[in-house]
Amino acid sequence: MHSDLEYKADMTTKRAFFRWATLALTSVVLLGGGVARAEDEAPDALIKRLSVDVLDTIKADKALRAGDMVKLVALVDDRIMPNVNFLRMTSSAVGPAWRQATPEQQKRLQEEFKILLVRTYAGALSQVSTQTISLKPLRASPEDKEVLVRTEIKGGGDPIQLDYRMEKTPGQGAGWKIYNLNVLGVWLVETYKSQFAQEINSKGLDGLIVTLSDRNKANSKKG
Repeated sequence: MHSDLEYKADMTTKRAFFRWATLALTSVVLLGGGVARAEDEAPDALIKRLSVDVLDTIKADKALRAGDMVKLVALVDDRIMPNVNFLRMTSSAVGPAWRQATPEQQKRLQEEFKILLVRTYAGALSQVSTQTISLKPLRASPEDKEVLVRTEIKGGGDPIQLDYRMEKTPGQGAGWKIYNLNVLGVWLVETYKSQFAQEINSKGLDGLIVTLSDRNKANSKKG
């Protein structure tokens, strides 16, 4: 039995998954807009600001432009991940088993899942080219706590729709955070949830943690 999370997926599914994962991060990087940092920043304005910040950083750094994976991973971890509700994303991906996980298991799952996503996003940054991204009008009321931010990638074929689910978080670090994203009709969390469920059913939560850890170690050796 293979230890890889996608051991039951064929190569076509794998290529499609990594393609839309790359496009998702690319959309964050290439969006245009202002750089205001108001505490009451609107969710679509956050996506714009984040994109300009990351893209300007890459343009100003030769190593980042050349695809330095160590620096790209650090950039994603520093600039993008603080804008993600990672606890919600991880618990949703793990599914019902999350409630049975010990605090230590939950901690390890978040750590390994974060490494997996950060390296996926860093790989996407290394492939940014000439695509352009536009925001669609935000359909939300001022009192809404969860919204859908819709974007569109143009260039290299038919336009590609990308959607971001975001929630407004209270307290310290309050503001809008991403907790799921959709590319070509496929939601990131649901995709991982299906893969994780296979591992949990066959090996348990500890088995999932080991699989994630092994996969991250293998990916780190690739550069």
